[in-house]
Amino acid sequence: MEQTTYRELMHRLSEVGAVKKSLARTLPPDLPAGAAGVLSLLSQHGEMTISELTDRLAVDISVTSRHVSYVAEQGWIERSPNPADGRSRLLRLTAAGHDLLAGFSDHITELLAERLSDWDDDELQELIRLMAKLHDSLACPAHSLTNAHS
Repeated sequence: MEQTTYRELMHRLSEVGAVKKSLARTLPPDLPAGAAGVLSLLSQHGEMTISELTDRLAVDISVTSRHVSYVAEQGWIERSPNPADGRSRLLRLTAAGHDLLAGFSDHITELLAERLSDWDDDELQELIRLMAKLHDSLACPAHSLTNAHS
C-alpha cells in the first residue's frame, strides 16, 4: 500500500476525533465527555480498578482520577475494596449511573440515526465491521505507536 493511502487514513482518523468532540457537545452540561467515557467503559466491561480504567481510556492516571472523583461525587459510580488486592478499589456503576448512561446513550443513538439516515443497513454494518477491525489492529498501549519509529 502506498504511503499516501496511510496519510489519507491518518487524516480521516483525525476527523473521527472531531466527530467524537461534536457528539460530546450534545451531552448534558453536567456530564463532561471524560465522565461519560468512564461511565460507558464501566457499563461495557463491568467493575474494574482505576488502573484498568486508565489503560482502557489511554490517558494519564491523574486524568482518570479526576473523572472518577467527579462521577463518584455525582453518585454515578461507587468504589469498594478490591478483595483481590487490598491496596486498590473496584469501581462500578450505581443505579443512577446506569440511568444516566441509558439516557445519553439513547440521545446519541437517536442523533446517529438522524444524521446517518441516508446510509443503508449494509453501509452501516460495513462501517461497524471496519471500525472493529481497525480497533483490533491498532489496540495497543499508546506508547507503542509513538515508539514504533524509534
